[in-house]
Amino acid sequence: MRAPHLYESLRRFCLDAFAVFASDLETGADLPFAFEEHGSYGRPTLYEYRPLVRGFVEARAARLARRDDARMALEDLRREPAARIFASAYAGPRPDEAAALYKSVLVPLLVRTAEGCGGFDWDDTAFDRAFHELEGSLYGDGHAYGAVAPLVGISAGAAVELGPGIRVRAATTGELAAHWPEATGLLPNGFGREPDRLCVLELERSLAAGTSDPPDAPADLADAVTALRLATAGPIAAGPVLFERLDWRPYGVRPVLPIAATRPLGEPTRLDPFRGAVAAELLPRLGTVEDDHELAEALDRWELSLFQAEPFRSEQLRASLTAALGGADGLWAAAVRAAALLGESGRERADLLARLRDLASEAAADAVRRVLVELLLLGERPAVVAALDETLLGLRPRPARPVRLRMTAS
Repeated sequence: MRAPHLYESLRRFCLDAFAVFASDLETGADLPFAFEEHGSYGRPTLYEYRPLVRGFVEARAARLARRDDARMALEDLRREPAARIFASAYAGPRPDEAAALYKSVLVPLLVRTAEGCGGFDWDDTAFDRAFHELEGSLYGDGHAYGAVAPLVGISAGAAVELGPGIRVRAATTGELAAHWPEATGLLPNGFGREPDRLCVLELERSLAAGTSDPPDAPADLADAVTALRLATAGPIAAGPVLFERLDWRPYGVRPVLPIAATRPLGEPTRLDPFRGAVAAELLPRLGTVEDDHELAEALDRWELSLFQAEPFRSEQLRASLTAALGGADGLWAAAVRAAALLGESGRERADLLARLRDLASEAAADAVRRVLVELLLLGERPAVVAALDETLLGLRPRPARPVRLRMTAS
């Protein structure tokens, strides 16, 4: 045993909670049961009554938190360095270490013990098993962190990897409600039923032992949404909240950043392997875009245009294109450079330049998106702008682009 002082205080907390639950049951409280059927080929069917202790415990968690044994258990946890990351769990609009520790450590420990007991008849073995699991999480070699956000506006036939530990995948029926009972009221309308509302955006990270703060999942998932919007031109959004877990236990519920949680107008799209590859190429580049102020401004303006009506939409697109390729030379120079960047032939370039004269059109809006995709994929935007000017003067060929990415970004 790594922490005998925690063992004693947490055991007292659980014993006190069991006494409260027993009193509630004696005075008429109802503990619901699930009736499960277990059948196998060639054998008789078995039936099991399984008490649904999680909801019963969580409905009484606030009352338990005010009791002395709960306060003493929290004090011991707050003095434990290994528990600092649990104290960082999101527990409301204002940081509250005690509330975070209670929700992410004490309540799950109590639920796990009750599940091991099959109800509220105390069993030391069940508590010891639950405490051993908690010790492994507190004092192990590290932590397994995960965050999941509902995804709307897009469908996918298979999981698509966007980078190390981040992916789009199909949502498993009941996976959110199983760990976060409050999830049902926090999901987008029609999630799990509509064709474009069957996927989640998932982030997984391995954290070193002693880590005290979780990853910035809202920012990471917002970048992934931007990459998907750029690669697919689809009306994609995540959230409105993301669900965090730590060592495969509920950890917190946080809001997704507003720009990623707001769905643009448009028809749902499908994420195929080709456009998924483009999104995967774009995502790490978005993490370094702040090094180029003009490109960061262009991306911000383009993404804001997705939520605006005319004339504000075309004004945002004009500012985006100018920041990306115009600079001090203005919108006209940006449009000519964009035509040179995207057009495969002289005729295509002329058509693109004509389209870019009316930024209120859908064709022009899509051309701005493609410009941003190309600039991110090519990298070194100032060098690309200089090369485009030389191309326009006939001094060199147009900057080369990987064929696969050019095809999927078009």
